[in-house]
Amino acid sequence: MNARPLPLALLALAFALPLSAPAEAASHARKVARPAAHAAAKPAARAAKRKGAARAAAAASKTVAAPTFALAAPGGAIPPAPTLDGRTWVVTDAATGTVLAESNGAQRGEPASLTKLMTAYLTFQALHEGRLKMDDVVPISEHAWRAEGSRSFLQVGTSIPVATLVKGMIVQSGNDAAIALAERVGGSEPAFVQMMNAAAVKLGMAATHFEDASGLPSPNHYTTARDLAVLARAIIRDYPEYYGLFAVKDFTWNNIHQDNRNGLLERDPTVDGLKTGHTESAGYCLVTSAKRGNMRLVTVVLGASTIKAREEGSAALLAYGFNSYETVTVRQHGATVLTPRVYKGAETSIAIVPAEDVQLTVPRGQGTTIGTRASAKLPLIAPLAPGIAVGELEVSASGKPVAKVPLYPAHAVDAGGLWRRMIDTVSLWF
Repeated sequence: MNARPLPLALLALAFALPLSAPAEAASHARKVARPAAHAAAKPAARAAKRKGAARAAAAASKTVAAPTFALAAPGGAIPPAPTLDGRTWVVTDAATGTVLAESNGAQRGEPASLTKLMTAYLTFQALHEGRLKMDDVVPISEHAWRAEGSRSFLQVGTSIPVATLVKGMIVQSGNDAAIALAERVGGSEPAFVQMMNAAAVKLGMAATHFEDASGLPSPNHYTTARDLAVLARAIIRDYPEYYGLFAVKDFTWNNIHQDNRNGLLERDPTVDGLKTGHTESAGYCLVTSAKRGNMRLVTVVLGASTIKAREEGSAALLAYGFNSYETVTVRQHGATVLTPRVYKGAETSIAIVPAEDVQLTVPRGQGTTIGTRASAKLPLIAPLAPGIAVGELEVSASGKPVAKVPLYPAHAVDAGGLWRRMIDTVSLWF
């Protein structure tokens, strides 16, 4: 007895409904495999049919790739890093985080007033989120007034604007100003210290622990040159609107004038931050950042024997980094890398893009050796969300893979209408 044909309405409904993921994968597999199957001999075709399930799984993960760009061979060797007066130091590229040179970069040490970089980071965060304003006034507690070490000479019982406290902390390295900000943002200094340690974990500063907001010595108050470079990069990246405060060269409060202790601000016009530190046990410390052309570097020197040594060491690291390396922008964020087809969507194709600038730090002269290879996960079936990766950009230098960057739809793609879903369902079957 012959089977009765399905009503047209039911056929249309079958075409319109989305296939399950395995069925779509199998459909796409048949589409990809069909030309090869026709060209092959019949025994091979029969063997392929018996292995249909395996072939479907392989086809489901199949990608389409852009060509790799074959570029020139690398240039000369990198000169040795300078010798510094300091227990530990590091120089990194601010954009990529690449460590260009270091000595004992992961060794724990006292941060002294470099601690105030984290206090500044959390203060900037509160300002950025609107929990704090520059014109808010902060009452000065006796605890802040009694702060030891470098001070902004705040008076107990007075109320000082946040803007004044921030400059006092950064330019004058005032411990009293740092504590006053900690109390305002965290409610108390101990509570603020908990915020500092939580932020350190979030930023990946795995070898750092804070005990206070100003940098007074304590056995459990420590960090590393590498971690401080991570923190400096976070300040530059996350709160550029406040970063300019680190370049302020002097500040007067209550008729007391104090110069910024970072002497490189006067000596080198490309230097615009960040912070000095010193205690007897920590030695002389300095975190510096400078920008020359399109490249920014961050240096950290801990445990130098003199102010001159920390500045000369930092200057030598900057010269070494800028002379020996370059930062290349491989792709800008939002730039189209591929435009693959979209099935069952309101649009038939979509640009896929990196969410951030794709940058690479390489030895100077080797920028021309950078190559890329892009791929998209196929088939792309709507709806697509811009926050879900649908491809990947592989980056190589001198023929060696160095990074993989996710690619995202440039914008959301909604599901298409009934007719589009019907047509694309059939296309995926064949």
